[in-house]
Amino acid sequence: MLLTILSNLRTELAALTFSAPVAYVYNPLDYAWRGIEAYVNRFGKEHGRTLLLGMNPGPWGMAQSGVPFGAVSIVRQWLRIDVSIDQPEHTHPARPVLGLDCPREEVSGKRLWGWAAQRFRTPEAFFAKCFVWNYCPLLFLDTKGANLTPDKLQRHERLLLEERCDHALLQSLAFLHPPTVVGIGKYAEKRCQQILRKDPIPGIEVTGLLHPSPANPRANRGWESEADQLLTTLDLSPSR
Repeated sequence: MLLTILSNLRTELAALTFSAPVAYVYNPLDYAWRGIEAYVNRFGKEHGRTLLLGMNPGPWGMAQSGVPFGAVSIVRQWLRIDVSIDQPEHTHPARPVLGLDCPREEVSGKRLWGWAAQRFRTPEAFFAKCFVWNYCPLLFLDTKGANLTPDKLQRHERLLLEERCDHALLQSLAFLHPPTVVGIGKYAEKRCQQILRKDPIPGIEVTGLLHPSPANPRANRGWESEADQLLTTLDLSPSR
């Protein structure tokens, strides 16, 4: 079901164009489909788990592996996903796609998945209670190769993007039916709140968690402790 939703979203997003400040758009739904497919087939078929919802790919995470927050070492060694990744049509010279051979790692991904590995020990224990997903599958870069989040797009382009991503997320929520969606960062939290305000799905609550980005001083001072508090609040501690 999730793969069908993503396949339809890939078609819808292909019709969109983006202007400055966007200079490059990477769509892992095209070139990293094998990574996405392996992740969903292995971990994305169960219902009723807490959903950790990110915003969009980073250049050294999902853009390399197809896995949300997918730092390469975590994807290969902990999630045990090892597939070949193709190339986007246009890449920034400072942001190449090297797939699972990429030597650079997404700090946010290492922080999130590293925390999951330390607390739950095995992927099976983590995915029994949680699933990690992204609101938007596209990576946006400016002319210098800097990462642009969806809220930095031109307004009319952002609204067209959000319309399509909102629809895909609503379908995903109807399928996964998580008791709680945890927006990782304010953007993902607010998008989910707005979607469910417009089209409610009974039994789903929305809350938020600090984004693990190294650009966030609070995350650098103790993101893991905030994530641990969330585990306790949502009664997701591994010992239970």
